Amino acid sequence: MSAEMLFRLSALNSAYAAAIDGDRLEDWPAFFVEDCLYKVTTADNHAEGLAAGVIYADSRGMLKDRVAALRKANIFEHHAYRHLIGMPSILGQDAAGTRCETPFFVARIMRDGTTSLFVTGRYLDLVREDAVSALRFVERIVICDSSRFDTLLAIPL
Repeated sequence: MSAEMLFRLSALNSAYAAAIDGDRLEDWPAFFVEDCLYKVTTADNHAEGLAAGVIYADSRGMLKDRVAALRKANIFEHHAYRHLIGMPSILGQDAAGTRCETPFFVARIMRDGTTSLFVTGRYLDLVREDAVSALRFVERIVICDSSRFDTLLAIPL
């Protein structure tokens, strides 16, 4: 696996986190191909092969709908995230794209300034180049280490 691909995956993860952490949620769906899969699940559910997720979207349109709902319909206490993302491990490359695994840590910052560890886990991704050679997520499975979820999981991880 090339150092260039490792750099490109790191840059993709960095830009992805910056969009979420910077409250540019409208930019978030553009990190995905049109027919994508985004799922947030637990390590236990993933190990059991359970398909359902706490968050589940199987198209860029569903991701856009989620952002619209967050902005206009959902009511939740204002907060922000700060992602710390580790170095991706490239698991393989084939005609479908590049498969990789990347550890993450997300802190949550509440309106009153309280900061806490929100979630740790790993991303299991399938990425491929689009028509202009930009990397996009075909699949992003967010596997959270804990089986307990805070009910304030609103913003994408």
